[in-house]
Amino acid sequence: MTSFRAAVVQFEATPDDTAANLRTVERLAREAVGDGARLVVFPELCLLGYWHLRRHTAARLHELASPADGPLIGQVLALAQKLGAGIGAGFLEESGGTLFNSYAVCLPDGQVHVHRKLHAFEHEAIASGSTYTVFDTPWGFRAGVLICWDNNLVENVRITALLGATVLIAPHQTGGTKSRSPYGMKPIPLPVWENRETDPAGVEEAFNGPNGRGWLMRWLPARAHDNGLFVLFSNGVGRDDDEVRTGNAMILDPYGRIVAETPVPAESVVTADLDLDLVPLSTGRRWLRGRRPDLYAPLTHPTGTELDPRAARFSPDPVQVEGLADQQDPLAPSRILWKVDQ
Repeated sequence: MTSFRAAVVQFEATPDDTAANLRTVERLAREAVGDGARLVVFPELCLLGYWHLRRHTAARLHELASPADGPLIGQVLALAQKLGAGIGAGFLEESGGTLFNSYAVCLPDGQVHVHRKLHAFEHEAIASGSTYTVFDTPWGFRAGVLICWDNNLVENVRITALLGATVLIAPHQTGGTKSRSPYGMKPIPLPVWENRETDPAGVEEAFNGPNGRGWLMRWLPARAHDNGLFVLFSNGVGRDDDEVRTGNAMILDPYGRIVAETPVPAESVVTADLDLDLVPLSTGRRWLRGRRPDLYAPLTHPTGTELDPRAARFSPDPVQVEGLADQQDPLAPSRILWKVDQ
């Protein structure tokens, strides 16, 4: 068995305090490495905090942002080299006057791989990235990074797998969000979190219910299974401005099975061994070989209904259900999505 030990972390970031968050990252990274982990995955924007950023001015965001080659990520890289393990952490990046919700994977050999969230919606001043991030690791496998909502759009995970990734690093800030969908996630009342000491059963029920773990189980295992990937899911936990993140850090194998997770509604490190030999014969990998790319042209053709990430995330309008053929040719039968020349 070709085995690799990895860890995913959940913690509550201190808003706008990179020094405090770096101390937390170092403490928990040392705990994970002490348990044998060679790659430690922290949450989205964990070095700065997340949901409160939407309340800042653009000028303030620029003050808080860091370049990918600056001292903030330099400290994460130094820690990775000191511990001899990879460390992934989310930060607000500034590059050429543009802001990105970014994630740096710092490797012990000195490499730093930075992914910019493809579907950023946190603030109108934060731009979306435009490239996929897949790279070779010192441990013999190829890894990819997708941040939070990137993972919800199924095309992104499929492309990451097609680019050769067998381990997907998936940092999040999710759970307890206000979805406009009638059966989507709903907020968890702040008192549930604030009263966790006196009512531990209440917070555990909320975090592992339909607005936390229950929502993840609707889709996250499918991303792993359908693409033959290990998924390293990290998340915030606790209060995040006026919302509550539910943690639920977990590691999934290429069959969509949960290898390890935590039900604890608190700071936690989840460590597990990845059996990399599961990938080649996994169902998802065999399905990838059965694809028919000649059928998939509709994936690259705009329907005219697309919105930018912020508008798509926050629009209150219902989505009109229309086929691509209806958009391009009103006379085409609605049941036909695309015609392939024989």
